[in-house]
Amino acid sequence: MFWTDCRFEPGPGWAALRPLFDTSRDAWRRGDEEAALAADESIHAAGLTLVPEGGGDPVADFLIRINGDKARYRF
Repeated sequence: MFWTDCRFEPGPGWAALRPLFDTSRDAWRRGDEEAALAADESIHAAGLTLVPEGGGDPVADFLIRINGDKARYRF
């Protein structure tokens, strides 16, 4: 599983989800793997789906990190 880097543009639901991503990022940065994995599980539990801009099948099982206008994901 390789990470794919991309541009992130927040949509209307971002304000509710941002704290989950901030918690994950901060935990990984400080090396708290237990808190980071728990935050990642919370993100997964939110039921998000990646939808390719150019078409293609949506992806429901993935890992994602968002920081500002940058995102990286793998599936």
